[in-house]
Amino acid sequence: MSSVTSETNVAGGFPRLAAGLWKSAFLRKTLILVVLALVWQVSAQISAKPILFPTFTATMSALWNAILNENLLLSTWGSLSVLLKGYVLAVILALIIVSAAVANSIVREALQSLIAMFNPLPAIALLPLAMLWFGLGETSLLVVLVHAVLWPFALATLSGFDGVPETQRLVGRNYGLKGPSYVLRILIPAALPSILYGLKIGWAFAWRTLIAAELVFGVSSSSGGLGWFIFRNRNELFTDKVFAGLALVIIIGLIVEGVIFRLAERMTVRRWGMQR
Repeated sequence: MSSVTSETNVAGGFPRLAAGLWKSAFLRKTLILVVLALVWQVSAQISAKPILFPTFTATMSALWNAILNENLLLSTWGSLSVLLKGYVLAVILALIIVSAAVANSIVREALQSLIAMFNPLPAIALLPLAMLWFGLGETSLLVVLVHAVLWPFALATLSGFDGVPETQRLVGRNYGLKGPSYVLRILIPAALPSILYGLKIGWAFAWRTLIAAELVFGVSSSSGGLGWFIFRNRNELFTDKVFAGLALVIIIGLIVEGVIFRLAERMTVRRWGMQR
């Protein structure tokens, strides 16, 4: 009787275990990535045209070889270092402008007008003008990156500030908070979900803008950049390396989105009950 009961428990335990594992968002997303990799592999094998569409395994092999023999990680860090400079500069500038817009209606109207004008303008379209003004250097890339991040982040932050409940605003005023202290202690914590959303959008815009700029502009550091790696191998018809560079762009995006921003959300808005 006990053996039958134990067998029943074991048999019933597998569905419960599977259901428990399926509740893990990380495992679900990993399974999705595995399925996509399998579809990629099978589709490439069916097409049988490696010069146009290399397999997933060939791409991963090219990626690993480029990391070991072509300093791909150093080139990637060269791109990321430029991106971080422009990203941080744009975020600081946006916070200053939005904070001024909260306190002054004229600044608010000016900011809203600028957002309406420049937010739809693709950042990469400014690259020729930036190169004309600032030459072939990092400064041109920084100008383009600041443009890519500034307007969407400012829009999200301004919307978040406008959505702060009036009761929280009154609490700040009753405590005598004004200026920067009012923004730091009342508006930013209350609008943090919108600010994090703006940070994610700004990151995505900056990342794709940098890669596109490097494809046109070239190197962004002494070691070259990830976009330059893709462009150079495309000219040499090393399609597997082109796909490897694109795969690394995606991998970095997944890491930033799935690890860094998710950790920031878990430690702040989710922990505080501001977001599910």
